[in-house]
Amino acid sequence: MDLFQKVQSRMKQDLGKYAEVGHHYLAFPKLTGEIGPHMFFQGRKVLVWSLNDYLGLANDPVVRQADAEAAATYGLAYPMGSRMLTGNTDEHEALEHELAAFVGKPDAFLLNYGYQGFMSVIDALTDRHDVIIYDQLAHACLIDGIRLSPALRLSFRHNDIDHLEMRLRQAVTHIRKTGGGILLITEGVFGMRGDLGALDQIAALKSKYPFRLLVDDAHGFGVMGATGRGVPEHFGVEEAVDIWLATFAKSMALIGAFVAGDTPLIHYLRYHLRSQIYAKSLPLAIVIGARKRLELIRKEPHRLQRLWHITRLLQKGLAQAGFNIGPTASPVTPVYLSGDETEAIALVRDLRENFGIFCSVVTYPVIERGKIILRLIPTAAHTEADVQRTIEAFTQVAERLRSGYYLSIQQSAL
Repeated sequence: MDLFQKVQSRMKQDLGKYAEVGHHYLAFPKLTGEIGPHMFFQGRKVLVWSLNDYLGLANDPVVRQADAEAAATYGLAYPMGSRMLTGNTDEHEALEHELAAFVGKPDAFLLNYGYQGFMSVIDALTDRHDVIIYDQLAHACLIDGIRLSPALRLSFRHNDIDHLEMRLRQAVTHIRKTGGGILLITEGVFGMRGDLGALDQIAALKSKYPFRLLVDDAHGFGVMGATGRGVPEHFGVEEAVDIWLATFAKSMALIGAFVAGDTPLIHYLRYHLRSQIYAKSLPLAIVIGARKRLELIRKEPHRLQRLWHITRLLQKGLAQAGFNIGPTASPVTPVYLSGDETEAIALVRDLRENFGIFCSVVTYPVIERGKIILRLIPTAAHTEADVQRTIEAFTQVAERLRSGYYLSIQQSAL
């Protein structure tokens, strides 16, 4: 079969099946207007719960001014070249020092993007003699990094410590033969469910097994812990985390990421991360913008307090209204419903067009057939009125779903 014919035949599989019915609606939607809880979708003003702008920094006037001044001074090209060759600056190194200090690690290294950077970290750390053990719900960027590695790969059931111990025993047997090491990979906050990686229980295993712990804390950085230092701070296990990964794309509302750890490890990664060695340096305007955002995270704790006030109000209200929000222990708020894909599409249209509520929907094949997840991301910029309006709308669409209304209107449209 011709290669292009083959890929076209796959368009009706997996997420591609929504291209015909949902392009620019369910997938690749276009939100316009000032970034925040209230934007426009297809000409309608909507209340948005789909932006990872946890601390409300994306449209903050101080942040906008810092971004504008940095872009006006340096443009978006400076510096040219990779960090290793011609793209290093004092600002890049200052940001790295500040990030390391914030998360309580000796050193840090900037990454252009979280996805590629995290993949590259796993690739640089492991070889065919090693074992990678990972939570089966790990993010796609971690899974892709694991796929790149020639190491032996063992998954464990999500947060199942007994199963993890079994895998660790297998790994120890393997490395006794190969002379390799063990890399254990999990997340701080699991972005779909909102629950936390069992870092306290995993850290306790370090006294029994010889592994290094890598934590992707993309949704925890700036959000979890008393000062926003992440899930390791939340559990009080910062010292047990050997490789600490986070992105700027969530709490800092920016492009970029970083890896933090002991100085010898970070210095090794500076010289071995292919995703950085062979890529242009982050533009200086982005770096300066990141420094300003980190300064606000450190100096304005009311943002974090406001985020959690809205989060608790939303989650408590949904639970009291009878909704199942699962085991979330973070601002990520999934609402679990029962229904098929056609009902999910009709429900989302109803929410957006009749109630003015924009949130992300997840259905088969991402999750099991017959289930629907409406995923809400509260932020410090949302209001109590936004929360109340949303709970009232969800109550009405949930009743319509239970009554078979969405199934009936889909059938009548055929």
